[in-house]
Amino acid sequence: MTAPSHPDRARSFDAAAAQYAANRPAYPPALFDAIEDLAGRPLTGARVVDVGAGTGIATALLRQRGANVLAVEPGDGMAAQFRRSHPDIPIVRGNGNALPLATASTDFLTYAQAWHWTDPAHSAPEALRVLRPGGALALWWNTTPLDISWHVTQARRIERRFDLHPAVEQGGSGDRAAQNDPTGRLAFTRRKVRWSRRVPIDTHLANLGSHSIFLVHGTEASTAFLTEEKQILLKDFPDGIIEETYDVDLLVATTS
Repeated sequence: MTAPSHPDRARSFDAAAAQYAANRPAYPPALFDAIEDLAGRPLTGARVVDVGAGTGIATALLRQRGANVLAVEPGDGMAAQFRRSHPDIPIVRGNGNALPLATASTDFLTYAQAWHWTDPAHSAPEALRVLRPGGALALWWNTTPLDISWHVTQARRIERRFDLHPAVEQGGSGDRAAQNDPTGRLAFTRRKVRWSRRVPIDTHLANLGSHSIFLVHGTEASTAFLTEEKQILLKDFPDGIIEETYDVDLLVATTS
């Protein structure tokens, strides 16, 4: 099976924005504790810009933390879903490669599951441009831990069918972000935060199906795989409830 292109995967979410909003995992409070610890400043009262905000999963949690938050999102479908879900949170259209923001205008710049869709040759200098002195760039990804057997076997099944695990972070997005700083000015500190959620198998499968690797391969291929996957999971989880475990891979760099 031919691997889908990076731009095709990036554009694929717009058609599945409602599915994404309803089934994707959120993030634990411990993540935001870690962001504040590594940044050396609180989110409460801070000017925070959440880039690649998608349907607003992280944006809403930043708002709940007390941040004065603005969302930036490039996709039509995702932005429309964001507005339906969070009508009280401001959102502007744009992307990390050319931020629609004034220079030195924000305290935190955050990317939840989104930095890997940018070109660091542009997004890294843009981050430094818009952050105030002492500001922080925070990047994070929910990653699938490989010390839990059912996660490992499922990942292998997906790789056999689609040649790639659906969670692009599994391929090392955090590693690439930490190593690829064209400015030489982003000294990232890294932390992992483990958490889990219990959800019905159907929610788990809808979460999987909202990943770009499934979306770009079309409904027929994705539905066939997910139908087979449900029968496999029901053998291991006969009560129909599954515990998804995540390691949030967090990187934070502060400006001088």
